[in-house]
Amino acid sequence: MSAPEDITAPSVPGEPHLTVEKVLLGGGRVWTRRDIVERSGVGPGRTVQIWRALGFPVVDDDARVFTDADVDALRAGERLIEAGLITEDSETMMARALGHHLSRLAEWQVFALRSWVNRGAGDPADGSAWLERAGQLLPELELLQRHVWRRHLAAYAGQMIAAEGDDASAGRRGPGPAGPGEARTAPSHEDADVRDRAVGFTDMVGYTRMTRGLDSGALVRVLDRFESLTGDVVAEGHGRVVKTIGDEVLFVCESASTAADIALELTARAAAEPGLPQMRTGLAHGAVLGRYGDVYGAAVNVAARLTAVARPGTVLVDTAFAGELAGMTEYALKGLRPVSVRGYSRLRPVLLRPASAHRGVSGK
Repeated sequence: MSAPEDITAPSVPGEPHLTVEKVLLGGGRVWTRRDIVERSGVGPGRTVQIWRALGFPVVDDDARVFTDADVDALRAGERLIEAGLITEDSETMMARALGHHLSRLAEWQVFALRSWVNRGAGDPADGSAWLERAGQLLPELELLQRHVWRRHLAAYAGQMIAAEGDDASAGRRGPGPAGPGEARTAPSHEDADVRDRAVGFTDMVGYTRMTRGLDSGALVRVLDRFESLTGDVVAEGHGRVVKTIGDEVLFVCESASTAADIALELTARAAAEPGLPQMRTGLAHGAVLGRYGDVYGAAVNVAARLTAVARPGTVLVDTAFAGELAGMTEYALKGLRPVSVRGYSRLRPVLLRPASAHRGVSGK
């Protein structure tokens, strides 16, 4: 997502965006790139790289674009590098991840503020009204964002500490030669996390066809319900939503059984939802690379391919995922014929159903 143009436009006295900067940035654009290089101690090449990674277009070296807060942010990055927490390379990747996620949040927040003011104010063209409101509510938005961020930090830190405790009690070792019966652990990377996980894709069946007959209000209601349902079920099942892409949600879990329960619950709840299309889910298990909040690897690709070939109201898993569920009486697994999909000439899907549903079908 590109940055709003007025954020990086040359400073012209009297233009509305100067008020935006005063309200939202706490000060005007007073520094050129040469100024912030001198004040922060960060080289010119890296300041350009970081600025671009945040999602903003590069400006001339003599343009007064930057604020005191920009200098402070660059200094903070330098302190993290000096402490050894990040490197220059990972700082750029961190900036790109922050810019990507927070730009989406900022776009929604500005739209929400403008819509709110327009509902109660007179002239939609009057930018001063919503800017004044934004200034009043900015501390509240910051408080909420900081709180949610810290809650997630605490949750992930707790999970990591618990996992390390389990590894220690089980006598597992870090990177190096594997002992008898131990799997070799891949060396870790500072900004990457590679481990076996369950990956799931869930989408709404017939979404494209359905949207042709919906007005914008009805479409918003369907999308809101889809995102609420999937988000609630994944959270209740102790999974994590990685991202939502239109009519599809990508989630990850630490175990196959957790992902299976989530997928089956999503299917059941969607079937009971009036006005919501049926869902279909693809699940895979294997080594997954987690990086800056996103996930990569063969398991992610396989889960996406399985979703594309799944029938409405069904859950398909790969053979590795099915192996993780072997011996668990809560689930019924049925191997299907191999299919040819993009990147996989003979992908072997396995149909996943709850054991009770399997018994019911068999008993007919």
